[in-house]
Formats: sequence, C-alpha cells, structure tokens
Amino acid sequence: MLFNSIEFIAFFLPFVLVAYFALQKYAPVKFAIGFLVFSSLVFYGWWKPVYLLLLIFSLLVNFFLSQTILNLNQRQTDRHKALAKWTMIGGVVLNLGLIGYFKYTDFLIDTLNQLSGANVGFLDLILPLGISFFTFQQVAYLVDTYRGITTEHRFSYYCLFVTFFPQLIAGPIVHHSSVMPQFERESTFRFDINNLSVGLFIFSIGLAKKVLLADSISDFSTPIFSAVDRGESVTTVEAWAGALAYSLQLYFDFSGYSDMAIGLGMMFGIRLPVNFNSPYKSINIIEFWRRWHMTLSQFLRDYVYIPLGGNRKGTLSRYNNLMITMLVGGLWHGAGWNFIIWGGLHGFYLICNHGWQNASKKLPAVCNVFRFRPVSIFITFIAVVLAWVFFRAETFSGAGVMLTAMLGVEGVSFPVALEVTLNQMGKHDLISLLNSLGVVISPDPSIIRTKDWFSSGVPLIGVLLFVAFFMPNSLDMLRKSNLIQGPDWIISGSVLNGTKGRVMALATGVVFFVSLMTMMTTKQSEFLYFNF
Repeated sequence: MLFNSIEFIAFFLPFVLVAYFALQKYAPVKFAIGFLVFSSLVFYGWWKPVYLLLLIFSLLVNFFLSQTILNLNQRQTDRHKALAKWTMIGGVVLNLGLIGYFKYTDFLIDTLNQLSGANVGFLDLILPLGISFFTFQQVAYLVDTYRGITTEHRFSYYCLFVTFFPQLIAGPIVHHSSVMPQFERESTFRFDINNLSVGLFIFSIGLAKKVLLADSISDFSTPIFSAVDRGESVTTVEAWAGALAYSLQLYFDFSGYSDMAIGLGMMFGIRLPVNFNSPYKSINIIEFWRRWHMTLSQFLRDYVYIPLGGNRKGTLSRYNNLMITMLVGGLWHGAGWNFIIWGGLHGFYLICNHGWQNASKKLPAVCNVFRFRPVSIFITFIAVVLAWVFFRAETFSGAGVMLTAMLGVEGVSFPVALEVTLNQMGKHDLISLLNSLGVVISPDPSIIRTKDWFSSGVPLIGVLLFVAFFMPNSLDMLRKSNLIQGPDWIISGSVLNGTKGRVMALATGVVFFVSLMTMMTTKQSEFLYFNF
C-alpha cells in the first residue's frame, strides 16, 4: 500500500486513526499497541501477503535471540559471555543471509556467469519490501543487546518497534533507543490534537513533494536514462538535463517519503527521527552524508565504520575504513556493480574531503576557495549529480554514455529541438555564441529530443533547483513559525490557536487538496526507495 494512494489516504489511515484513538480511550494501552501492530502487518501484507511470513519469522527469531543474549549476559560467566557472543554472531549472519538470499543471489549468479562463462539460471526472486530496513533495525538491536545497551522489552513493544507502518517500508532506520522509551510513556498513547495537526501538516507537505514535484520531473529523467541504456547517444545538454532531473526526482521523492513517515508517526504520538535535512545545501560530502538518509549514515557509522576501527588507527586506516563503509552502503542500496561504483565514488569523495580539510589548514584563508559557501555547495552538488548517474543507470555502458556526454569528452553538443526552441524565443545571439564556443548541434532527431521536452522540462528543473536550494524544508517551516522547538519537535502550546496556527491549517488544507486532485488524475507511482 502506497502513502500516495487513495486507498491509504481515504480508507486505511482514517480507519486506523479512529480505531487506535478509540482503543486508547476505552481500553488498556496493550490493546491499542496490538491493534497498531496488526494494522502495520495488514499494511505490509497488502502488497504481497506471502511475505508476511518472512516478516513474522524475522520478528519471532530476532526477539528470541535478543532475549537469549540478554539472559546469557546476566549470568556473568566467561562461558555464558562466549555463548552470548556466538548467539549474536549467529543472529547477524542469519539476518544478513536472508537479505543476501533475496537481494543478491541473482547478482552473484550473473557475476559468476560473466567471470566463468557458465550459464547458471537466475532464480528471479522478488525483493520483499522493506527487507533492508527492518533487517538493519534488528541487526542493530541484536548487537546492542550483546553490548549491554538494550534492556528487556515487552514483545509487543518490540513488534511495534520493527513493524510500525510509517517507517516499515523505506525508513527511517529506527534505533531502539529513539522509540522504545516512547512506548514506556503513557503520554505517547494519549490522543493529542496538536500531534495530529502537526502530523497532518508534515504529511501534506511530503505528499505534495511526491505527487506534485518528484512525479512531475520523472517524465523528463526517465527518457534520457532509458535511451542511454538502450545504447543511444545523447547530447551534452540532454545528459545534464537528464542527470539533474533524476537528482531532483530522487531528492523530492525521498524527502517526500521522509516527511510523510514523520508526519504519520506524529499523528500516532510517536516521534520518528529526522532522515532528510536539505542535503543539497551541504558545503561538502561529509555534511551531505549527515543530511542525506541520516539514519542509514548513523547505522553505517556505528555498526560498520567504528567496528572496523574508525579513525583510531591512523590516516591510512581511516581512509580504508571510509571506503569499505561506503562500498557497503552502495551494496545496501542495490545488487549491481553500478551501486558498488556509486558507493566507491562517495568513499573517494569522503577521502578527498578529509584529506583536503587536513591540507587546507596550512593554507592562508584567501587561498582556500572552498571557504566561500556558494562555491563549496556548487562543487558538492556537481559531485553528487555525477555519482547519481551510476545510481540511476541500469547498465554500466549507459552510465558511461551519460558521463561521456556530460563531461564533453567527445565535444560539447546540444539537440536540434533546443535550437528550435531558442529560435522561437528569439535567442539567435545565444545560438551564435554557443557555436562560436565550439558547441555543435546534434543532427540526431531522436524521439526524446523534442521541443516540448526542453520547453517544459528545463524550466521545471530550474524551479525545483530553486526550491531545493533556497526554500525551507517542512521542519524548518515549523521551527521558524515557533510551532515546534528542539530536535524532538516539542510542540509549542496549542498549534491551532493564533494566526500561525490558522495559517498552518489553511496551508495544509490547500496543499492536501491540490495533491489529492493530482493523485486522482495521474497514475500513482511507487517511492524510489521501495526498490532498495
């Protein structure tokens, strides 16, 4: 079930909210928790009921293993500590084995076939939705139980921690330390009109990002990448337009999902962690990964980078650990060499970033151009866009064609359709200037090089770039309006009172209505992170 679907917004969400609040008021809390877990399982099983068995199996086994580790740790003998360690290792291997089987088996078969010339048949496995997310959550829980960080929890709390439907499919990757304490507070399970109001506002903003922005720009990114994957050539302008369009599509798609997840959580009184914080405004790659998929970055830091040694064993070891961590991050996103290369590129970026920070300390401030924030943001953004090409292209050759055109390796060119558009706009001097600079017109009249593509797509790219770089995100809006405070979104008084509350209510209604009307007239699309 999609957040951006009529069945979710018109039927599932209202019913679950009303029933949940009714149980809160007229029944013990455990019934409300049980109902929310059941509803989350229904939400997950809506897509393919058979994979509910996998999710339930994962829940039962991991809870049993965590309780076993907890009991063994309490014995305090060397033998029991050793058993706890091997139980934890076995649990991690089991979890990674499940995700590996469903996500990487066909990739490994394909790699084996290419290296050996064999012809082993593919299993054509369907990737269970959310398996990367709920697996990593439970791996962290097992490891922290062994470390003595977690304490004993009720089975119902554990089930809600893993299955809570706003974050089940595409994150955020919730850490037990951020939500388990909420389940132990009675106030979490009381109806609060302020929680509902703020949650609806954030959800509506996220819905608009997905329906009005991400889905609109997808019509201009998909044709370019489909063309290069088919082996067609593209001009420099087309390549950059396609790469920018995809970068913005992914940005608003993931940002929209993150907002909707946080908003839904708040409606139910549960604060989910921020997972997306305007990453294209980052001044370097280090900051980018503190703003993009923040919970995945924290997981990779805490459970991959630091266990490898982090920065404790010298500069060379630190760089090696950074590269391994980002390769793991790339492989987590998808089973393919393009994802591994994407992760490797970001590992390389991070190494360069750390290296430059160390070297620049010895330079006079006037010599360091990266101290100028607009320059730093621009360079970081371009590096991210170039890496997204590998992330989006379905073939290695397609990514190569895109990058060759973007970097002008074979000369800078623009399509005939763009020349037609510029002529109709009266921009003859601009065409002459481009020609004088050696920019050539491609004679290839491919179907993707239409006048309408450029007259509509390029302005839309410009609008979305402006929104991404200069507009506040949803949480910034609430903070600047003094409706919420602090990292835990403490709500300031009654949000429905006063001018700011009324403006927020009006804005929520307008944005929600426009998004809903658009949903009813266009085809619904999955969130891109459902594929990971």
